[in-house]
Amino acid sequence: MNINATLIGQAIAFFLFVMFCMKFVWPPIMHALQERKKKIADGLAAGERGKHEQQLAEERAKEILRVAKDQAGEVISRAEKRANEIIEEAKGQAREEGSRLLTASRAEINQEINRAKEDLRGQVVTLAILGAGKVLQREVDQKAHAELLTQLAAEI
Repeated sequence: MNINATLIGQAIAFFLFVMFCMKFVWPPIMHALQERKKKIADGLAAGERGKHEQQLAEERAKEILRVAKDQAGEVISRAEKRANEIIEEAKGQAREEGSRLLTASRAEINQEINRAKEDLRGQVVTLAILGAGKVLQREVDQKAHAELLTQLAAEI
């Protein structure tokens, strides 16, 4: 056996094997590796975009929260102002109503006082006439007059 022929035969077989691999095996492997590399790169890029979008979303959320807080503060201040206005209006109405009721009560009290005075005048006149009639019916006597006046005073 000749080493040169075997070596040349093995070299030719190896060369054919390498050519076969480069023609039929290597391109699908390279294609698979390129796709894998592309998927990884796309995934990393998507991750970066996701982080960037997350930061933008957080900034927008913060801005929306700030605006919402401002609006809430404005609404609260308007509500407090309106509540104070309503309270002041209610106080004013209560004062007016109290004043009106006080005036009406005073007028009613004055009317009752006047009625009572008129009733008392009528009763005093009636008693005076009755007393005078009783005095005139009896004879003129100091003791009798004193008794009649005492009775009259008791009735008044």
